[in-house]
Amino acid sequence: MKMHVRKGDTVMVIAGDDAGKEGKVLTVLPMKQQVIIDGVNIVKKQTRPTRTNPQGGTVERPGPINVSNVMLVCPNCNKNTRLEKDTAKDDKVRVCKKCGKAVD
Repeated sequence: MKMHVRKGDTVMVIAGDDAGKEGKVLTVLPMKQQVIIDGVNIVKKQTRPTRTNPQGGTVERPGPINVSNVMLVCPNCNKNTRLEKDTAKDDKVRVCKKCGKAVD
């Protein structure tokens, strides 16, 4: 499945409980159409005691969010924007729709 965001991109959440928050994409799950963003959609997980964590207990970590609820923040103009693909050269380049500059 094609995704409009990649690992390491800065995105803004545009819908849901965390709307308006920005963060960096940690993981992309293309088969589920989801992304995991740093500091967004924090969920609590119960962990068993292990050798590395003998106490066990509750751990907070970011959960997945649907990719349709996020929008890329252009590093050039610092606005949330859609992308277009420029195939003028041999490779595809992601281009910001607002400022017209390459994102990658």
